[in-house]
Amino acid sequence: MADAGSRLRKQLESSNFDPQNYVKQLSQQSDGDRDLQEHRQKIQTLADETAQNLKKNVYKNYRQFIETAKEISYLESEMYQLSHILTEQKSIMESITQTLLSTDKDETAKEMMAAFPKETEEVKQRTLTTLLEKVEGCQNLMEAPGRYLVYNGDLIEYDLDNMCQIQKVHAFLMNDCLLIATWLANRRGPVKYKYDTLYDLEPLAIVNVKDNPPMKDMFRILMFPDTRTFQAENSKIKKEWLEILEETKKNKVAKERHTKEEEVPKSPLRPEVSTNPFDEEEPLESEEVVDLSPEWIQDLPEDLDVCIAQRDFEGAVDLLDKLNEYLKEQPAVQTAIRQLRIEGATLLYIHKLCNIFFTSLLETAKEFQMDFAGNTGCYSAFVVWCRSAMKMFVDAFSKQVFDSKESLSTASECVKVAKEHCAQLSEIGLDLTFILQSLLVKDIKAALVSYKDIIIEATKHRNSEEMWRRMNLMTPEALAKLKEEMRSCGMGSFEQYTGDDCWVNLSYTVVAFTKQMMSFLEEGLKLYSPELHMVLLESLREIILVAVQHVDYSLRCEQDLEKKAFILQNASFLNETVLTVVEKRFEEGVGKPAKQLQDLRKSSRPMRINPDSQMSVV
Repeated sequence: MADAGSRLRKQLESSNFDPQNYVKQLSQQSDGDRDLQEHRQKIQTLADETAQNLKKNVYKNYRQFIETAKEISYLESEMYQLSHILTEQKSIMESITQTLLSTDKDETAKEMMAAFPKETEEVKQRTLTTLLEKVEGCQNLMEAPGRYLVYNGDLIEYDLDNMCQIQKVHAFLMNDCLLIATWLANRRGPVKYKYDTLYDLEPLAIVNVKDNPPMKDMFRILMFPDTRTFQAENSKIKKEWLEILEETKKNKVAKERHTKEEEVPKSPLRPEVSTNPFDEEEPLESEEVVDLSPEWIQDLPEDLDVCIAQRDFEGAVDLLDKLNEYLKEQPAVQTAIRQLRIEGATLLYIHKLCNIFFTSLLETAKEFQMDFAGNTGCYSAFVVWCRSAMKMFVDAFSKQVFDSKESLSTASECVKVAKEHCAQLSEIGLDLTFILQSLLVKDIKAALVSYKDIIIEATKHRNSEEMWRRMNLMTPEALAKLKEEMRSCGMGSFEQYTGDDCWVNLSYTVVAFTKQMMSFLEEGLKLYSPELHMVLLESLREIILVAVQHVDYSLRCEQDLEKKAFILQNASFLNETVLTVVEKRFEEGVGKPAKQLQDLRKSSRPMRINPDSQMSVV
């Protein structure tokens, strides 16, 4: 029998095989219908074996593909490291060059100031007075002694979120502050501008904005809580603004520090310790102040945005590693969060992030209770601060969990970890669970809808290849594993669709749909909140409809009674087992019944075969 099968396989695999001649010879040589049926069975057996071999080859190639992808990933990582080393070398060379140039420049400037100190300052003050006469509402700016003009020019303020121009402004940089004035539409005499904002230079941060045509030649100034973006006329003027702003700010800080040193008495005094937990600790003069002026640090936020937008997560990690090395000697709660590496193991990263944030928040709350024990009226201000801190936490959480398109199971586990850590705050009477949930609800809703769409597309793809054949799991171990999986899904009656052999009296498509459907339901219930009730319910309904409509369509179109009976058996399993379990599990998880799921189950009752008409009826 095996030799006959081998000869038949060689004959069919021959490059000279002619189907028409083969069928013609077979018809002439056969003794009747039974002979043809036996030959047909042999060919079908070969077809099944070929399909199994093809499937095995696909799995083998798939594993090889995964291994190849890993090797490519390793090579790519090495290339990133090499690029990182080259970038650091370039940065070192540029810093050395800049140091040499700035040394020469400082010496020249000192010589000029020594030669013409009084005249230079007087000219700058006269220039400032002349210019400020053109600005409406800033007559008192000249009252500050020693204030003079350093730089000024026209700028255009932009809204980067909407990519649109806000207004045209004129900026006056003085030795201790930055004045922003808007252009007057209706000018009156020499007055051309109107006072808008005055910024102190010391807390002001200047950030370069990378060119992204048509948005180019821009820089950003940060003064909590304001963030404003300006566009210079060209790249040269932008560079001048960045350099002069930074240099003027450094000069102001250095001058004030020198003044304080002269005023401090020689005897050492005990530093005053603030009991306000919201005050940021000022570095002592004996401590080294962190220098955040290097250009690569100024460009870091923009570089990270670009890496994340391009899904270049390795590059983003390299940038963060570089910053961590730079800041590793700085002990602070927010620094710890910034230094936390965004790791490939998302759940591990979230555990670390939650531990850092909620532990610090708990310690701050305890300190607040001790410091304001007799003044309960301050607690509302603390809750407001907690909400702003929670928003910072959720931003970091969402970037790693939701923006990186993690699986729904990973997302649900991460949200569970965050809620557990947040619940620990209740030991001091602080319940921020509602705030955490409200900040996460938008991202969770998007994740549920996205995963629902993935399941629907996968189900439709399987439906398109449906052959309505029983599953053959090949080995008893595979069958036992499937039984266990279905039991864990709540399908206790699945046993009645299996026998002693390795066959399952259900279609592969229906079984795969059941497992995927129940997984989505369980993960959705882990993420559940009242705000997400309708989103989860409608997602379940849409997923179920895809499977039910496919079974209904197959029943109506199939003409073979034996195959039709098999389809009906699958329809019965879907309606009486799967939909019932989904409905019951949803009610258990949510706490109330879902009428939409009940109506869907009743409207999709299994159909029975009418043997007299070849049609399926309800």
